[in-house]
Amino acid sequence: MKQDIILAGVGGQGILSIATIIGWAALDQNLYLKQAEVHGMSQRGGDVQSNLRLSTQPISSDLIARGACDLIVSLEPMEALRYIPYLAPTGWIITNTTPFVNIPNYPDTEVLNAELGKVGNVISLDVDSMAKEIGSPRSANMVLLGAMAARLTILDPEKLKEGIQHVFGRKGQAVVDANIAAFEAGYKFAAK
Repeated sequence: MKQDIILAGVGGQGILSIATIIGWAALDQNLYLKQAEVHGMSQRGGDVQSNLRLSTQPISSDLIARGACDLIVSLEPMEALRYIPYLAPTGWIITNTTPFVNIPNYPDTEVLNAELGKVGNVISLDVDSMAKEIGSPRSANMVLLGAMAARLTILDPEKLKEGIQHVFGRKGQAVVDANIAAFEAGYKFAAK
């Protein structure tokens, strides 16, 4: 069994935190893991992406081939569109609906949604609003991780929660609890 994931977003949104949690959970489940990251101009709102390849068998390459990605997980809708050529025919896009408008000619939201709708297997959710509703606006990335967990068959969602505990534990139990609540809200949304 294997799953290939592209995580995409803009610098500062928490893509690398998601990658760290997935990596921790994968290793804790004794899975093989290959990861490649591109940070770009992340401090200036540039794109950030990570290729994660998880498998029960050894993995040769850390990069995902075009047309082979099982999940594109994006904290920004335009960034999800950037990686559509990598999506497998049966793959899923899980994306935030709230744009991060960092360029003057940013596409209209309706245009973005129409292009995403052409894919077929899309879960779109407003992770920013969901995180605010649970009282933790900084946990929007964990809402997205929870939504992804509903489509991630190779990892146990409980292991991802343990990964959240591991990654955020040094910040205190209140931060861990807020991030787990955000994860559960995303999971519940995507599972229905």
